[in-house]
Amino acid sequence: MAPDGTIAFKALGITNAFRDRERLRKWIRAVASDHGHSIGEVTFVLLDDKGLLPYNKRYLGHDEFTDVITFDLQTGTGISGDILISYDRVRENAKTYGVTARQELHRVMVHGLLHLLGHSDKSVAKRAAMRVEEDKYLARLK
Repeated sequence: MAPDGTIAFKALGITNAFRDRERLRKWIRAVASDHGHSIGEVTFVLLDDKGLLPYNKRYLGHDEFTDVITFDLQTGTGISGDILISYDRVRENAKTYGVTARQELHRVMVHGLLHLLGHSDKSVAKRAAMRVEEDKYLARLK
């Protein structure tokens, strides 16, 4: 396995909610390693609903708000991609599910990462399997 590359965190037009970045980087690398992969270059980007909506319309054909969109940018060794996250949706989902915004942020982060690692949520069964994976990795984030 190649040495791990870059894991970046950005916030566009909103307060940066990524905390304890080194712990997050270690966690993300562990999830990739569990799948037999290293990190090439992965960037997590926080936006608001209005910032993420044009990506959802243009690339997925959905005219609705969403919590996370993953762009696979794999070109060489290690997984690479951009994971765009609506912090508005994260906060709303956190209220709906009775968790903290930070917990929900971690869930959508690992969800996006799992997409880069080849997981799909295109059916009810695949969504359920992906949720199990999310829960497993969230439990490992201490």
